Amino acid sequence: MATILDGKKLSEKIKQEIAEEVKKLTDASLQPPGLAVIIVGNNPASKVYVSSKKKACAATGIFSLEVALDENITQDKLIEEIEKLNKNDKINGILLQLPLPKHFDEHSALEAISPEKDVDGFHPINVGKLYIGLDSFVPCTPKGIIEIIKRYNISVSGKNAVVIGRSNIVGKPIAALLLKENATVTIAHSKTQNLPELVKSADIVVSAIGKPNFVKGDWIKEGAVVIDVGINSVDDPSSPKGYKLVGDVDFEEAEKKASYITPVPGGVGPMTIAMLLSNTLKARLRIGS
Repeated sequence: MATILDGKKLSEKIKQEIAEEVKKLTDASLQPPGLAVIIVGNNPASKVYVSSKKKACAATGIFSLEVALDENITQDKLIEEIEKLNKNDKINGILLQLPLPKHFDEHSALEAISPEKDVDGFHPINVGKLYIGLDSFVPCTPKGIIEIIKRYNISVSGKNAVVIGRSNIVGKPIAALLLKENATVTIAHSKTQNLPELVKSADIVVSAIGKPNFVKGDWIKEGAVVIDVGINSVDDPSSPKGYKLVGDVDFEEAEKKASYITPVPGGVGPMTIAMLLSNTLKARLRIGS
């Protein structure tokens, strides 16, 4: 049976480490890190995410500012609000909660965020730095995956890694990070042929496609490391809520063959917010006193 990669427990440890670093700043009468979260409109899921980020900031001593904007504002008005935060000395990190309402251009909005405050790691400058191996802000979910791997002392160098999914948020950046750790990386996607055979060759599998139980247990190589990024809601009449959360991987079957595996929930998810706080602290420390 596989060792469970407990992202929830690890994220709490990391948040405690961040809180200690923030306390060093405030004990020295220095400004704490500051994170601004911009939310446009009334998307219920986005509101939940923003609330959880504010709570995490409060728990670690990071100053947080929520900028709630009406969904009917213009693109120019949104850019104007971002520019204000770029100039605000109390704010070290700016996060634009996605998705935006359909009439917005997400790319130009993200590009308006100063690269020095882009704690989501989505600005083209930070993306470019990641791919050529320069220090940059790394997207939080991929950064969390690498942190799990390192904290559990899992060897990556020389291993075959298969990443299922090619999104700009997870698939592409985690492939770049695994490559940086000297893995041999293949990115699989909807057009990939013979996917089960490809996955069977992998020492490390990262699935980020958003399809419940898509990766079957018999696809997994004996002793492989399985990182499941998917969070999917499926009907479950036995649950009080009527549904349950599952990953992209058939956990019960994959657990029998893997050496390490992340659960869903409680695996990669909690690490994402911990890495957002880590990036915000990094942005604050970059500017010194």
